Amino acid sequence: MKTIIIGAGISGLSASRILTQKGHTVTVLDKGRGVGGRMSTRTIDNAKADHGAQYFSVKTLEFQAFISELQSKNITAEWQLAQRENVRYVGAKGMNTIPKSMASGVDVRVNEKVVLIENNIVKTESGNSYPFDNLIVTIPIPQVVDLFQNSNIPFSERDKTVLDSIHYEPCIAVMAVLKEQTQILSGGIILENQPVAWIADNFQKGITETPTVTLHANAEFSEKYFDDDLKRVGEEMLSSVNQYVSSENIVSFQTHRWRFSNATKRYAEPFYQIENQNIFLGGDGFGIGNVEGAFLSGYHLGNEF
Repeated sequence: MKTIIIGAGISGLSASRILTQKGHTVTVLDKGRGVGGRMSTRTIDNAKADHGAQYFSVKTLEFQAFISELQSKNITAEWQLAQRENVRYVGAKGMNTIPKSMASGVDVRVNEKVVLIENNIVKTESGNSYPFDNLIVTIPIPQVVDLFQNSNIPFSERDKTVLDSIHYEPCIAVMAVLKEQTQILSGGIILENQPVAWIADNFQKGITETPTVTLHANAEFSEKYFDDDLKRVGEEMLSSVNQYVSSENIVSFQTHRWRFSNATKRYAEPFYQIENQNIFLGGDGFGIGNVEGAFLSGYHLGNEF
């Protein structure tokens, strides 16, 4: 059985691990330079900063078993935020170490942007073709819609209802290299009714020897300024949290846009099969969402075949 998976984020990698273990021939394609999607860690000079997903919780037995496996290998670590009672988890050396571990032993092809699906063949921008028996697509739903329209694959009324039920909010992230660590209690703070909704001190988090902070703007601010000049938006975000990150402490900064940062409205089931097609959709827009939901979506997809 030949399965092609589009998207090397947590969902795609979760499904690929199970299918590979079951003896399926699996190839994962991703347009990016590396695996992980929003489980992303950026290197700036000699510093590192998680700039996508910041942490995650564990609620289900399936995800707990996986995280326990990673903990035994020192890939994940616990993180207790001052504003939260329950323990959260992070990548011990950066969030991207989790998908990198998941990709071990899996046939992953990066820099492979899928542009067309026809006659059970996936075609990429580079000119490569990948035939499949089953296709799993884990990229954000608006990108799925564009791909299907370009491929002249029709949606049924039920398909449209499912896809229309999923909605994402954007997020603008700022990563700043500092002269010294902040005094933010426990290394992370959630802000209310401000342009910046979240600040993380990556040094206190334990992923970098050179102090850095990550700022996430709230959804309203991100939507309003998403297409504006990134440098100016980054400066405005940093200025708004000067009491936590003083301008005198900032060495340099970078700004990043996440167009599909958070699936705020999701399809209740962990995945969906396109009607009358051997094409399955998954990702954090399905099930319980966030990192755990993305993993479970792929977990259930992998056990479907």
